[in-house]
Amino acid sequence: MVNRSLRHGEIIRLREGLYCLARSFRRSEPHPFVLAAAIHGPSHVSLETALAYHGLIPEAVHQVASVTSRRSREFQTPMGLFTYRRVPSSTARAGVKAIGVEKNEWAFVATPIRAIADLIYIRKVRWEEDGMAFLTESMRMEREDLVKLDMKTLVDILSGLRSRRTVVYLTHMRRELGP
Repeated sequence: MVNRSLRHGEIIRLREGLYCLARSFRRSEPHPFVLAAAIHGPSHVSLETALAYHGLIPEAVHQVASVTSRRSREFQTPMGLFTYRRVPSSTARAGVKAIGVEKNEWAFVATPIRAIADLIYIRKVRWEEDGMAFLTESMRMEREDLVKLDMKTLVDILSGLRSRRTVVYLTHMRRELGP
């Protein structure tokens, strides 16, 4: 039945065992964040995708980048490119919120501070070498926006990270941005 539906263009394969109705059979488009959770989990939308979602970086993001506790993967699908990067953390949901993205559709999305923490880990950024310039120059974030970040979950995020380099960066960043 599945093979027949694939041949006739009624469904499309997102990955092995996961399918979506073809566009002509759908009443609405599935939100990319919801697809990201279904394609490879457990995961949450983070990195540049979350930063763009929160309006912190000016660039358009043409893929959905997520973080997972499992191995890193990439899926090129008819619905877009979905990447998953491994970030080890004992508190995987610290700094992650369930956000309503469409009517009756929810997705786990990193808060801005969690997305920055994940990005620092993935890019192997060091405070001693890069400092705030990584965020303000390389990522083109506005300092005024960084000062307004909600740091309430930072303690939980830091306690779960297994990367001393990331903890050092975020601690210095917090000091530089003030209380």
